[in-house]
Amino acid sequence: MQEIAMDSKFKTLARAGYVARGAIYLVIGGLALMAAFGEGGGTTDSRGAVMTIMSQPFGKFLVGLLIIGLIGYTGWRLVQSLRDVDNHGTSAKGIAIRTGLFVSAATHALLAYWSLKLLMGSASESSGSGASQQGLINSDLGQIALGLVALAVTIAGCAHIFKGWTARFERYMSIPADKKAWARPICRFGLIARGVVWLIIAWFLARSAMLARAGDVQGIPGALDSLRGQAYGPWLLAVVAAGVFAFGVYSVLEALYRRIDSEK
Repeated sequence: MQEIAMDSKFKTLARAGYVARGAIYLVIGGLALMAAFGEGGGTTDSRGAVMTIMSQPFGKFLVGLLIIGLIGYTGWRLVQSLRDVDNHGTSAKGIAIRTGLFVSAATHALLAYWSLKLLMGSASESSGSGASQQGLINSDLGQIALGLVALAVTIAGCAHIFKGWTARFERYMSIPADKKAWARPICRFGLIARGVVWLIIAWFLARSAMLARAGDVQGIPGALDSLRGQAYGPWLLAVVAAGVFAFGVYSVLEALYRRIDSEK
């Protein structure tokens, strides 16, 4: 009986994690959409999204809930990676997917830690000096590491696009039949858009590795800003921003309909 109760609590935490991830991408996509249409907003990343939430009424309370969700999501990603509850297996492809899940656990754990520091008033937006970053990138080891990260991000971006295009996410979700007509295209659009953003980030990383320039290392804000500088930039930004927002909706749908098993 106790094991059933613990399993129920874990599933609740995991679903809260999907809501937390969804909230972050809804904020990122919403702000970028506003920027595309000249209504304020701007391009930001996960930390910027947390800070935006913090600035709202009851912001500290909301960030507190967000931290709980991020901790739950970290735990769920670890279970997916280490226990292989989704049956990815031990083939090269399966190991790659499970490694990606482990990395996701680590990044969300770091975001939860940073958010806690923000809540306590001791967080900093900077992660190190420009000089130290430049020195690392100028080294052979730094360039190789950046190249490998660029390759990993490229694979992740392609995987998101493939997952969205083929709707493979449905094998892990139980979306009610009366909601599939609108939920399916939103999920597909969100996954493909997130994949496109990852591919743009991978290009920045690869260029940094080739040119050894720390200034070329960009995240989500840089990827979205790069779209604005292209022909029909505001429209490109609007489409991708809408996709990022759709990925936030997809995450909320995962919170509702994702099959979550803590045991194989």
